[in-house]
Amino acid sequence: MSLQDRINDLKIKRNAIILAHNYQPAEVQDVADFVGDSLELSQRAARSDADTIILCGVHFMAETAAILCPEKKVLMPEVNAGCPMANMITVEGLNSLKQEHVKAKVVCYVNTTAAVKAESDICCTSSNAVKVVESIKDPEIIFIPDKYLAHYVYTKTGKKIIPWHGYCPTHAKILPEHILRQKKLHPSAEVIVHPECNPATIALADKVLSTGGMCRYARESKTREMIIGTETGILHRLRKENPEKEFYPASELAICPNMKMTTVEKVLWSLQDMNTEIKVPHDIRLRAKAAIDRMLEVS
Repeated sequence: MSLQDRINDLKIKRNAIILAHNYQPAEVQDVADFVGDSLELSQRAARSDADTIILCGVHFMAETAAILCPEKKVLMPEVNAGCPMANMITVEGLNSLKQEHVKAKVVCYVNTTAAVKAESDICCTSSNAVKVVESIKDPEIIFIPDKYLAHYVYTKTGKKIIPWHGYCPTHAKILPEHILRQKKLHPSAEVIVHPECNPATIALADKVLSTGGMCRYARESKTREMIIGTETGILHRLRKENPEKEFYPASELAICPNMKMTTVEKVLWSLQDMNTEIKVPHDIRLRAKAAIDRMLEVS
């Protein structure tokens, strides 16, 4: 029996659904029931009739799924897959910044731990960050933890933003010279980059989109060639869904090692053993969910 057949049998037995992030390895995406960005995965988990969620991504994504659907069992095939940017901010660090800016509202990027979300006023994603910030009437906004997304939001809103100086190491590897080199090789291609990139890279883009936004744009656009400035794992999905179009990585260096820790074998073992559950303490879950719910109300 093949790995796929064994996984399918166990999915039925466990009443499970497999959700994979856009940056996951191609073979993991191919065994998933749904592939999407971090918020889409959590929303799909919450809407699903499954009792068990197999979340193929990094730790904060599994936590977010557990926050939104506490009645389900959320399993991570690789529990050690963390997010470096999420780890750049702590509850203690956030509370210290809040004490310095007591009148500021805290906008928390979804790429954070549940404990940090619980100390925030409202969450955001890369796709709705501008809308979330625009909805806040307070004079100051603490934006955590991504300084580059904070800068991008500032350029779109003009709001007074106090950034936390975190960043995504993978997106930081995508430099302007990489974009210029690919533009020289593919002069007809549009440049689509993620707002976690640095401002100099964003300045060279035709479009700045979340991973979900990139996938939608690729389907709907008449453009035949695109240079994609985000983690290279998304190229598998883009090519699979749009075989008539060409997609080029802005940089081959933009690989998240944590996203690549999940394997198809680990998906199988997770279904077999059912012992890689991600749980969020009740009090933290309720406060974190309130911040997520506020975001959903806005967007």
